[in-house]
Amino acid sequence: MGNLAAKSRAFFVTGTDTEVGKTFFSVGLLHALNAKELNTAAYKPVAAGCTESTHGWQNEDALALQQTCSLDLTYAEVNPIALAEPMAPHIAAQKAADAGQAVDMSIARIQRGFSQILQKQADVVVVEGAGGWRLPLGLNEQGQQSYLSDFVGQQNLAVILVVGMRLGCLNHAILTADSIRQHGLKLAGWVANTLDPAMPCLSENIESLKGLLNAPLIGILPQLTSPEDVQTHLDLSCLGL
Repeated sequence: MGNLAAKSRAFFVTGTDTEVGKTFFSVGLLHALNAKELNTAAYKPVAAGCTESTHGWQNEDALALQQTCSLDLTYAEVNPIALAEPMAPHIAAQKAADAGQAVDMSIARIQRGFSQILQKQADVVVVEGAGGWRLPLGLNEQGQQSYLSDFVGQQNLAVILVVGMRLGCLNHAILTADSIRQHGLKLAGWVANTLDPAMPCLSENIESLKGLLNAPLIGILPQLTSPEDVQTHLDLSCLGL
């Protein structure tokens, strides 16, 4: 896995879009790994849509990851870039800058935070993205657009794709898988997350994706009330765990 510390394995969890269940799955995956008595760490480098607390701006998804992983990590370690506004992070960062609060959205900062997580020597690190795969971070020092997927590529992370099962998901899933592979990365597996149980031809769409994505199906998630229940629907052997 490229730049990873010798003891750690890391997986980057992305989705076909925003609000497709990335955090629900990621927290469920952490529960499953914890149940196997593996030491786990979590990292959500960028989160937009935060609430101000006595400890600064905090995002509920990042808090869920922090509270579930087995290692004792501070909030800032799990989520170094916390943006107040619930919108595209690079736009939220610009709004913060306009208000006199500069935000470092650089790949270098994200990599520094990831290195700190790796130093904890967890058995498995679950890294959750924001939005979809090609999340813009804004212009870098060379005036070029940077993306969160650039960080994933530089770290050579294996990717897990959460497919939100709804109309249009086939196209979104195929395009995302294609882009992941164009970055030279391994699509370690994918998850079918049932957003709408009444979706027409739900099972047929899942069967189609099995062939179209050419990657292991880690699990089919029905509508669940708790992420702790996710583990009963996962086949972690797909991930070599």
